[in-house]
Amino acid sequence: MTLKIYTKTGDDGRTALFGGGRVAKDDIRVEAYGDVDELNAVLGAVRAAEMLPRIDEVLAPIQKDLFAIGALLATPHPEEHKQQLEKARLTDQRIAQIEQAIDDGESELPPLKAFIMPGGTPKAAALHVARTVCRRAERSVVRLQHTTDVPTIIIVYLNRLSDLLFVLARVANRRAGAGEVTW
Repeated sequence: MTLKIYTKTGDDGRTALFGGGRVAKDDIRVEAYGDVDELNAVLGAVRAAEMLPRIDEVLAPIQKDLFAIGALLATPHPEEHKQQLEKARLTDQRIAQIEQAIDDGESELPPLKAFIMPGGTPKAAALHVARTVCRRAERSVVRLQHTTDVPTIIIVYLNRLSDLLFVLARVANRRAGAGEVTW
């Protein structure tokens, strides 16, 4: 049996959550996992734009992490769906790996002395777009946390990820020999 992409069940402005239940498509939970999905799509576009190999190696596992985050956010009662969410795990080790990638990137860069204008090379500009989408996703998840339990590690992860994307944008410019425009 082939599944169709359209089900018509969302035509009333509501969508199904993982594990059951339906909510309005403008529900904060849907906004939060939608923003994470958008971030994942932006990172896919960044990677498709012939990103520098070492940067691509950093971004590839992040896309998988974002799928895990989306699954967790789309599940109102994750404790009831542990088996289905087995792949949807974030660990302190992943946070440490992102922090290491930030440190590695910063070791290539001069110290920050001013605000950096987004832009430079197309690759760096795309990473800056990803950074701002990541910040929006983080804000949405924080808003969701005001109404329901959200694993704190998700907010920590998104916070570190936006820092990493900023550093990677600077690294992309530096490796391309493009200067930074400061404000």
